[in-house]
Amino acid sequence: MTIEISELKNYFWGLQDKIASTVGEFDGKPFISDEWVKPADSPLQGNGRSMILEGGNFLERGGVAFSHVSGKQLPPSATAIRPEIAGGSFEAMGVSLVFHPHNPMVPTVHMNVRVFLAKKNGVDPVWWFGGGMDLTPYYG
Repeated sequence: MTIEISELKNYFWGLQDKIASTVGEFDGKPFISDEWVKPADSPLQGNGRSMILEGGNFLERGGVAFSHVSGKQLPPSATAIRPEIAGGSFEAMGVSLVFHPHNPMVPTVHMNVRVFLAKKNGVDPVWWFGGGMDLTPYYG
């Protein structure tokens, strides 16, 4: 299976847009966005977009972030169970969010979804998806 980075980027960028527009519509206040690019001298290269809502009708504060970064060296945690990709490069991207509602009876929401792609000459690319979600209650 071949993964097209541009297709994944479009998917995650669209997911961020959909979450922010849906939640903003529900809240009655739009998210503001800020795009960023890693400096050229950074060990990681990449870009992303942060979207924030503050002082909403339902949310005290909320954020939805997209990031896409790449590096020339895989971290040891990525190669511990996949030694064949040690020394390779990587790309990672995903969407994360956190929502803090005004109402203390409504839990805070944290979520992230991501994809990680490892590349090394002479080895088929290795990729995996991950993520999770949790609700943090204020009152038990």
